[in-house]
Amino acid sequence: MRKVFVPLENNPEVMNPLARKLGLSPDLSFHDVLSFTEPDLLAVIPRPAYALLFLFYITPASEKFLEAEEATFPKYEGSGPSEPILWYYQTIGHACGLIGLLHCTTNGAAADFITPDSILSRFIQDAIPLNPTDRAQLIYDFAELESAHYEAAKQGDSIAPDVHAGEDVQGAFLAFVKGKDGHLWELEGRRKGPVDRGLLGENEDVLSEKALNMGPLQFLKREEETGGGQLMFSCLALGPSLD
Repeated sequence: MRKVFVPLENNPEVMNPLARKLGLSPDLSFHDVLSFTEPDLLAVIPRPAYALLFLFYITPASEKFLEAEEATFPKYEGSGPSEPILWYYQTIGHACGLIGLLHCTTNGAAADFITPDSILSRFIQDAIPLNPTDRAQLIYDFAELESAHYEAAKQGDSIAPDVHAGEDVQGAFLAFVKGKDGHLWELEGRRKGPVDRGLLGENEDVLSEKALNMGPLQFLKREEETGGGQLMFSCLALGPSLD
C-alpha cells in the first residue's frame, strides 16, 4: 500500500501559500499564465520567469509520445553537487503537484530565493547527495512535506476528486525550468529522469519565444496534430512578486 495524496489545484492561491510554508522567499510568486501566444497577456507576467508549472490532461497521444521518448533514454542515476538539475522521481500517488512545485523552486535561479533553515533548505541539503531512488524515498518519508501538502490540498476553487474512492484523476503536472547551466529542462516525476530541451540565451527566460517553442507549445502542438488532442491546460509562471 503506497501513499496517495489529494491532488493539488494549479492555482496561485494554492501554490503560493504552499511555497511560502516550505520556505520560498515572498520575493517570488507563482502567476497565472493565460496564454502562450498573446503578447498582451504575456506582458502582464513579472519577469524574469524562472520556471513554469504546467498541468495538462493525460491523453492517448501524450502517453504514446512519453512512452516512445522514454524508450530512447537511459535510466537517470545522477546525484551530487555536480548535477545540472535536481530531479525527483514520484512514488506517492497524485503527488505530481508537489513534485512539480519542488522542481520549480529548488532549481535554477529560484533556488537562490529559498530561506535558510527552512523546510526546503533542509530538504535540498538532504536530497543533493542521494541517487533518484533514495531521493524519492526521502520525499516519501519527509513528514513536513506531507503535512504542507495536506493543508494546501484543502485550498482552491474546485472540489478535489476522492482518490481513495477511486475517482479518476485526468491531469498531471510537469515543470519547465531554466537551470543554472542555461538549459531548458522538462521535469516530470513519472519519467526516467530530467529531459534537456535545449540551451537558452543568457537573457531568455522560460516565457521567451524560444523556451515556449521548445517546451509547452511543442507539447500542445503534438496534441493538436493528433486531431483529437486535448488542448486545455493550466500554467503558472514562477517569477518576481508584484508586491
